[in-house]
Amino acid sequence: MNTIAKGALLVVAGVAALVTVLIAALISGTDGDTADGQGGVRGVPPEYERWIRQAAAECRYPELTEALMAAQIQQESGFRAGAGSHAGAQGPAQFVPGTWATWGQDADGNGRSDPHDIGDAVIAQGRLMCSLIGQAKRSWYRDDPRRLALAGYNAGWGAVQRFGGVPPVTFAGGETFHYVRIIMASMKRFQAAGPAGALAVRGSGRGPDALRRAARYIGTPYSYGGGTPDGPGTGFCDGANGYTGGRCAARSTVGFDCSSLVQYGYWPDVQLPRTAAEQYNATSDRPVTRSGLKPGDLVFWADRTGFIYHVGLYAGENRVLHAPRTGRNVTVEPLDTAMPTTDYHGATRP
Repeated sequence: MNTIAKGALLVVAGVAALVTVLIAALISGTDGDTADGQGGVRGVPPEYERWIRQAAAECRYPELTEALMAAQIQQESGFRAGAGSHAGAQGPAQFVPGTWATWGQDADGNGRSDPHDIGDAVIAQGRLMCSLIGQAKRSWYRDDPRRLALAGYNAGWGAVQRFGGVPPVTFAGGETFHYVRIIMASMKRFQAAGPAGALAVRGSGRGPDALRRAARYIGTPYSYGGGTPDGPGTGFCDGANGYTGGRCAARSTVGFDCSSLVQYGYWPDVQLPRTAAEQYNATSDRPVTRSGLKPGDLVFWADRTGFIYHVGLYAGENRVLHAPRTGRNVTVEPLDTAMPTTDYHGATRP
């Protein structure tokens, strides 16, 4: 968020500028060096990794990836928490006081909301970028929502509206134009392959988007009763579940159980209930045959009494993304071996 977004916007008018922005959009839209942003993040200082992951996971839009956020922080401040500018921008995400008043919060729980605190700054960056991506997706501008959001972060959404897209190289000495170009090109540098079994989810729509969102937590521990629509959390033990080696592991394990992972993936577009049985009852009027499964469909297992005890997200290629049980992590496994074959109960589509 450089000098333009801090109130020093330049006025650009005339037919020539409008022609230039169309040309610039065509040129930048053909860049071959942008990344999809699937998987995790690499090459960032360790004190940033947790917050980048959390900020990306909290956004409902899959376009806000960890790699995109890392590349943006690099461009804003070079990961310097104490960074500042002559225009009054502060911290690693370069917020000015007026913008910080809207988006800043005490994300790290230290009792203060400070743009120099890494956790506070990165979560605020994620919230602002998520909002801008939403605006971009709702607009009629024919460009990548990530590019439009980055332009809005740097120059303000008003500048995007003025030009019907990313401002051209003639605007403000090309600051916003090059800001967007550099970040989109440098995402590859921060893109990790992801944990073993990570998914490269293709397509869009309710199911793929839910699967993509849940897949961000591959490798996260199973925690009986843990997890909410906001992300992983500690669970509890009920006398039979949540124990490892005779101790209640769930109480100290931050993670998901099977149904909270599914609930998280679909929230808030589809507000599924909490347990596997409740999720089946809520969606059983939309059954899916085994041969008709699509990414994001809910797959269920039941015991001999018919009680639904497990749910996962169909991941394509006869695989399921799920949180199996205490002592294991969120993973992708063959549908036929994820749970006992005889317990497979069926599938539904939210």
